[in-house]
Formats: sequence, structure tokens, C-alpha cells
Amino acid sequence: MKLGFLTACFQATALEEIVRWAGANGFRTLELSSSPMAPGGRRGNQFDVVHLDSGRAAAFKSLCTEAGIEVSCLTYCDNPLAASAERRQAVHKHLRKVIDAAALIGTRNVSTFVGRNEEKSVRDSAIEGIDVFRELLAYAADKGVRIAIENWPGVGVAGEGLIGNIFASPMIWEQMFEALPVDNFGLNFDPSHLYWQGIDYLQAARTFAERIFHVHVKDTEVFSNRVSSYGTIQPGNRWYRYRIPGFGAIDWAQFVSVLAEGGYDGPLSTEHEDPVWSGTDDKVKAGLILGRKYLSTFVADVAGHLPA
Repeated sequence: MKLGFLTACFQATALEEIVRWAGANGFRTLELSSSPMAPGGRRGNQFDVVHLDSGRAAAFKSLCTEAGIEVSCLTYCDNPLAASAERRQAVHKHLRKVIDAAALIGTRNVSTFVGRNEEKSVRDSAIEGIDVFRELLAYAADKGVRIAIENWPGVGVAGEGLIGNIFASPMIWEQMFEALPVDNFGLNFDPSHLYWQGIDYLQAARTFAERIFHVHVKDTEVFSNRVSSYGTIQPGNRWYRYRIPGFGAIDWAQFVSVLAEGGYDGPLSTEHEDPVWSGTDDKVKAGLILGRKYLSTFVADVAGHLPA
């Protein structure tokens, strides 16, 4: 397993500089945030898939090689099931661009959400999602690319108290994996979202070992005093927050052990959403390094040595 991070956590640092910094600071992989560029064409930390051609792809691959970085995944998390036909078309168009870009730079994984049709129930959205993703998976397979769904619930995105990404728990995973038994459909497995739902993330990792294509390492801190006073379903009750690995409740030693036992030897990509280590890119860097040092306790690099 190799340690890396998702580039979306940076706000003011250009992607090329992020690549160089990552390589110089002990990281081995990068998960490239590949959402559409901001208005005005400001690139920022986004990997520009729209204008990617063979020349640009070769130049970026050369930069990564020089920095000692492998691209683990291109990530574009939006709503492929959006009720608005115009919005859905735009999401699908960009997602296909991301898949094309992954093939062009030689990256196997593209991560996204299943999403939800805001006008339908979870059950009906899942049925619709099977048809939608059958087409997307076929497109990706033709390019030699796998689609790894992140299990973020997105509570509140589709309305107060409603989840915005139905692919949030093993119940839906089982349904969609059974309906779509193809080799390039799997998980960008994130234990932090399972933990606060009360789902056994270790057992889920065991059960779905063969479907884990990529892993997000993000911790969860629960405020028990807020739970005891206000419960867990009241909107606006911030009873948990995401943290850098090692600052929350996830048992990382056991989690990495379960992954290894299940045959996973892919990247461990920090999705940095820790408010304590955010606000400036320098604080983001400090948080990433803290997480890397902590995870290094459990992970040997490809040469069999612990990362420095």
C-alpha cells in the first residue's frame, strides 16, 4: 500500500506545485480532483480533463515521474442521477471526459457518486441507477477504466434529512453489485462515513474486499455530549466531524490489517476535511504530513520499508 491524498484540499496551490510538494514530502500517490474548472477558467487544484490531449498528458506524466508520484485515481463526485435532465446531461458529459482522461494518462480508477434522483425514493433511485451505471460502466470498460463509488451519504443534499448519494451503505452496495456483476464496478471505500452511521466498517471491508478499488483514509470524531443532549437526527446538530487519520475513532491498525488480509495493495488516499488543519494551504500541508506520519506506522511501502 502507498500513502497519498486527494488534491481537493488545497485552495491556492496549483496542481503542478502540489505534485512536487507531495513527492518531496514522502507521499507516493495522488488522487486528482477532476471537477470542472471554476468560472473564468481558474485551474487551481483541479486536473483539467476537458483540455487534456496526448501532449498535455505526456507532460503531466513526466512531471509525476520526476516527483516520484503515481496517479491513483481521477475523482469527480457529482450527481449522475440528477432529476434535471440538463443537469444530468452535464454531469454525464464531464464524467465521460474524466474517464477519457484516466485512460489517456494510464490511471485505472475514476471515483464518483451514484447520486440520487431528488424526486424519487432511495429504492427507485437505486433501480434507476442500475440502468444509468450499466451504460457508464460499459463506456469505462471500453477505455480500460474502473469506476469506484465513494460511500458518502450526502445527508441534506436532496432535502432536509435526505441522503444525496444512495450508495452509502452495504444494503445498496449489495443490490447494485448483484445487478451489475462487472469487473470494473467497485468502491472508493471510506470508513469515516460508515462509522458515524453505526455500520461496522471492518466487516464491510471484509465482505466487499474484492470490490475495493481505492481507499479514502479519513477519520471521524464523535462528540458524545452532543449525542446525549440532542441525538443524531436533528438537523444542524454537528455531533461528529471528519479528522486527519489518528485524530478520531477509526481503528487504523485493524482497518489496514483487514485490507491487507483481503488482498488490497492499493493506495491509501487521505481525503483531508479536518477543520483543525484547514484555512490555509500551509495548515493543510501540516495536516497531511501528520496523517502520513501516523499511517506510516501501519503501512510498508513497495520496497518493504516504512515511509520516512
